[in-house]
Amino acid sequence: MLDLVLAGGGMMLPILIASVIAMAIIFERLYTLRRSRVMGGDPVGTVQSWLGHGGLTQARLAQLARLSPLGQILAAGLAGHHSAEEMRTRIEDAGRHIAHQMERYLNTLGTIALIAPLLGLLGTVIGIIDVFQAITSNSGGGSVAPELLAGGIAKALVTTAAGIMVAVPAFIFHRYFRGLVDELIIDMESDAIRLVDMLHPVDNARRRSA
Repeated sequence: MLDLVLAGGGMMLPILIASVIAMAIIFERLYTLRRSRVMGGDPVGTVQSWLGHGGLTQARLAQLARLSPLGQILAAGLAGHHSAEEMRTRIEDAGRHIAHQMERYLNTLGTIALIAPLLGLLGTVIGIIDVFQAITSNSGGGSVAPELLAGGIAKALVTTAAGIMVAVPAFIFHRYFRGLVDELIIDMESDAIRLVDMLHPVDNARRRSA
């Protein structure tokens, strides 16, 4: 493996760095975007239980916010006394911040998926240039030593393969995380609507009938 890396020449360094960053982002997002962590069980059910046993206190709202990202959104909507419309506005504001946090590093992962093949292509071009330099340097007209050509060809092939190997999983996980974030956001919106309907059934009935 080390021999292949060395055969790829200097362009293998940025490709290896990109691969390390991509793997770190993938493992971090796999941990952070777990449904159990994002949704935190059934926070709406927890709020409903609290309403029947002592009401919503500041301590309970703080506990709800610590429960999960969804809990943070619901706690923002529940803070203070608001109408259904004001509550929806506060939930939407908090939801935008949470959605931004959930999409963290995804642009970086997408950029790696885009540039990794280009880095491999650049290594290929450099390798081909080395081959032609070996040929043109043989001004005597004799045969070129195979080892001189092999180095440039190896550099061209190894960097291309390495760039593709980094780009493919980065692209796959980038698309997967994008879809996962969209799915989680839809589920969070559903729970937020359920909370507003639970606290303001009359306002929501009027809004639907309007």
